[in-house]
Amino acid sequence: MRSPVGRSLASPWWRGAAAVVAGSLPALAFPEPSLWWFAYIALVPWMLLVRSAPTGRRAALEGWLGGIGFMIAVHHWLAPSLHVFLVVLAALLGLLWAPWGWLVRSVLGGTPSLGRAAAAVAVVPSGWLVIELVRSWQGLGGPWGLLGASQWEVAPALRLASVGGVWLVSLLVVAVNTALTVLVAVPQIRPRLTGAVSLVLCALTVISVWTWAPEPERSGTARIAVVQPGVVEGADARERRFAQGETLTRTLAGRDLDLVVWGESSVSADLATRPDLAARLAVLSRAVGAEILVNVDARSTDTAGTAGIFKRAVLVGPNGPTGDTYDKMRLVPFGEYIPARAALGWATSVGRAAGEDRERGTRQVVMVLPGEGRGGLRFGPLVCFESAFPDMSRRLVRDGAQLLVAQSSTSTFQGSWAPEQHASLAALRAAETGRPMAHATLTGMSAVFGPDGEQVGAGIGTARSTTGVFDVPLARGTTPYVEFGDWAVYAALAVLAALCATDGARSFRRRPGPVLLVPPARTAHESAAHPVR
Repeated sequence: MRSPVGRSLASPWWRGAAAVVAGSLPALAFPEPSLWWFAYIALVPWMLLVRSAPTGRRAALEGWLGGIGFMIAVHHWLAPSLHVFLVVLAALLGLLWAPWGWLVRSVLGGTPSLGRAAAAVAVVPSGWLVIELVRSWQGLGGPWGLLGASQWEVAPALRLASVGGVWLVSLLVVAVNTALTVLVAVPQIRPRLTGAVSLVLCALTVISVWTWAPEPERSGTARIAVVQPGVVEGADARERRFAQGETLTRTLAGRDLDLVVWGESSVSADLATRPDLAARLAVLSRAVGAEILVNVDARSTDTAGTAGIFKRAVLVGPNGPTGDTYDKMRLVPFGEYIPARAALGWATSVGRAAGEDRERGTRQVVMVLPGEGRGGLRFGPLVCFESAFPDMSRRLVRDGAQLLVAQSSTSTFQGSWAPEQHASLAALRAAETGRPMAHATLTGMSAVFGPDGEQVGAGIGTARSTTGVFDVPLARGTTPYVEFGDWAVYAALAVLAALCATDGARSFRRRPGPVLLVPPARTAHESAAHPVR
């Protein structure tokens, strides 16, 4: 007699619902729940369901449905801003998991052989990584919720990130899930042995990287202050937020600081057209004895003459703006611009989508602090969710940055998982590059991480109005990830290419030979008029 679970899974509707739920489970591994260990088993229910699909088409459907569940769960905090459009976006991006569902069934469906089980541990993670690569394109929302990012507080995983970036961590996490799926689903001893061996190999890989990977060489410290004004609401919120930033910054006088960092959109007017604001910031810089990095969210003109609203990091010294600026290059879809506005502009009527597109910067910038002693510190600014892009922080370090600084807001998402999840990305970027990173926000979570990705001091929680002073360890040297880049992605693509070539060759060998259409031979006594009977 079939069990209730078996009867439910025989129904396509119940299977579809189970796929959506199973796909959403990995979200629990990210902050705020931050059940990092759950990431290593979270995909198993989804993979078990997909491998049992009756057809490849059904497996692709359940891959898509699981992708929808994953995207909604990881981005659920966007619902107040996007409303029903969040479901539309999840449905579109969830299509990326349809080929992955088909792939899982093709290598793990039925009773896989020893070779198929072994191949699955390499092929399934590679397929997942290609999905992460595609959706990391800024136009599709950027690399938010990469599975490897859930390991931001696990020291061995951070060391792995220094070798192959967050991509290599994602490969490891999915490989463990795949090996566990083999152990659970396959009764035959040899494929199950393959799963166990795969788990051992994953553990040995982490241990080897932990032993072999070079650690950043410490080279002094820098004292960085973060100013977090907290939640400021009302019609005159921008002016009162600036005043609150001033008040908090004055309390930092005499702290022997190298740099003071304000959050994203901390200044709401172009300093070139508001000399009074620039003068007030210069007074603050003289009072604390350090440059102040502010972020201007206002209509302005860039060096190329482009006019519009920019998100601009501006370094201000004792004499006013120093001339060092950086314009945000990668904008948040719908939050700061609407893709294909002519077709999708209606999104502004159902959520908090951007009423006017922001303008993009054209190049990354490394800023240099003047002064004696610890002066000359080179740092690379990032704005908001640019901290999610591994390539941007890698480029800044290759250009000489000793410190990474991200200015963010997250004001809209107070009380959700977004602030903690955003801050955790700084740990990954620090570990990948071997450079410390400061994540400064208006309303929290603000945090600082050292060159190994370890947290420096205590973070500043959401909705607090305060400052934080951090003695940030600096480091020199080059991590393998900075040196070799996204090699883990290329390795995954090579694995999938090898699979396609192998399957193609196998199909060619199985193809039947041509059938020769030859008319039947006639005997000596046979003719067209008198055939032999």
